Amino acid sequence: MTENSNEISHDLAEHTYVIGDIQGCCDQLNELHALILQQDPDARLLIAGDLVNRGPQSLPTLRKLMALGDKANSVLGNHDLNLLAVAYGIHRPQNDAYLRPILDAPDREELLTWLRHRPMALQVGQHLIVHAGVLPSWSVAQTLACAKEVEAVLQGPDFLDFLRIMYGNEPRTWRSDLSGTDRLRCIVNVLTRLRFCNSSDEMEFTGSGGLDKTPAGFAPWFSHPRKTDTSILVFGHWSALGLQIQSNLIGLDTGCVWGGKLTALRLSDHLLIQVDCPQHQEIQLSPS
Repeated sequence: MTENSNEISHDLAEHTYVIGDIQGCCDQLNELHALILQQDPDARLLIAGDLVNRGPQSLPTLRKLMALGDKANSVLGNHDLNLLAVAYGIHRPQNDAYLRPILDAPDREELLTWLRHRPMALQVGQHLIVHAGVLPSWSVAQTLACAKEVEAVLQGPDFLDFLRIMYGNEPRTWRSDLSGTDRLRCIVNVLTRLRFCNSSDEMEFTGSGGLDKTPAGFAPWFSHPRKTDTSILVFGHWSALGLQIQSNLIGLDTGCVWGGKLTALRLSDHLLIQVDCPQHQEIQLSPS
């Protein structure tokens, strides 16, 4: 897995296992990784975002994945971006207990640098991996191009300026002529926060439960005809959905931190490997 590329070759894809949201559950990651290595000693891990937060072991999770070098990568999720904003004093949550070990770690800058150099989207053969979703009008090529726009800023010298403007729900509707702050924020919201939208690329951010909580006038992003239909889209982010396996859609957030499972999918044949997880968070109506 080359760090600066959003495409992974077919040879590497054969050994790629995509894992759903970890959220700081490193014991379960270690258990799952051991099972994966039994299947394939050459396995490479690709996380569908949200490496940290809510679980008790965000620091060892980052250390493990960084130590694996080119045997591990991740797309960025909303909780990963939140860590960066908190670490650099841009966002101040009410409770940073889950992130505090990272913030106080002697190797925090190395870990944070590694994290902000993760991609926003990856193409692995016929699979497109993002954290949250894509809009109906986005093709695979556009998704990867938009991801690279954010990556360039996040990995550049002015990343703090980007983190300062990252938060917000506006603009809610994607337009190709968006520019500057509006464009970057909209791309981030698509790739790391999207659940519901309409067929005109307008996003809705208040709904976060299951499909029975769909806001009026909107639908789950994957229910619309979309230009990425010819690819298999792999995502995390939406634990209320549970495991989703469809012909062109795979959802892998199986609620590890909520007492569910941590799930890995082998891309070559869609073999599933799962481990049970203890409940680190009280089940909420709308876990995100």
